[in-house]
Amino acid sequence: MPELPEVETCKKGLRPLLCQKTITAVDVRAARLREPLDAIALSQLIHCQITEITRRAKYLIININREDIAVLVHLGMSGSLRVLPQTEPIKKHDHIIITLNDGYSLRYHDPRRFGLFTVFHAQKPHRLLQHLGIEPLDDSCTGDVLHQHCQKRKIKINSLIMNQNIIVGIGNIYATEALFLSGIRPDRPAQTLSAAECASLMAQIKTLLTAAIARGGTTLRDFSAPDGHAGYFQQQLHVYGKSGQHCPKCGNILEDLKISNRGTVYCPHCQR
Repeated sequence: MPELPEVETCKKGLRPLLCQKTITAVDVRAARLREPLDAIALSQLIHCQITEITRRAKYLIININREDIAVLVHLGMSGSLRVLPQTEPIKKHDHIIITLNDGYSLRYHDPRRFGLFTVFHAQKPHRLLQHLGIEPLDDSCTGDVLHQHCQKRKIKINSLIMNQNIIVGIGNIYATEALFLSGIRPDRPAQTLSAAECASLMAQIKTLLTAAIARGGTTLRDFSAPDGHAGYFQQQLHVYGKSGQHCPKCGNILEDLKISNRGTVYCPHCQR
């Protein structure tokens, strides 16, 4: 599933292609994704101009020149947004096609249909946005804030930093990498982390996310940017997906660990 850097990459790629363009048609070609698709609601976008594209957590928000509605998009496990010439053949899993006034179209492609593409009332937060936590790249997201969240919590630290109600946008890839670089076992109870360890972990999270955005995200299977190019941050990964290989720090063998039904990788020697 795309994490914060991949969604941020998508946002940055879409902005110059979509902003100030007018929507001339909307073609809904599937009955549902993770939720039913409302073709009537989406038809309200016709004749509207796209004014801005923003990101909140792992969601994209497409704003238009109407104050009452906007579009909320989540890419799910396999979704992608591409801007293509209108003459480009339609693919099997192109479930939503938004035609623009410049000869191009925005296409939402999603083989597994776990994504989301819905119109919502822009003047009040969508229910999926209401309880989201802090953005990890905000200045207000500090080691002290993380340490406060860790207090008196027995939850594993790997699970805590992926809890979208606490810190948004971090999934298994960047949690695994940040914990390795911080020397913290992913199954440590959150309450056992010191203030210094939380400061180190938060610094690594910020560094990783910033670097991943600069490199277009991590392409492991389904993600590609709006121009179709793959991100290449996977070339910088230290341990994610490398169980059984040698630790890049100490040379010992990296091991698998399952936490809350999610697999992660760590070094038993370097991470304490």
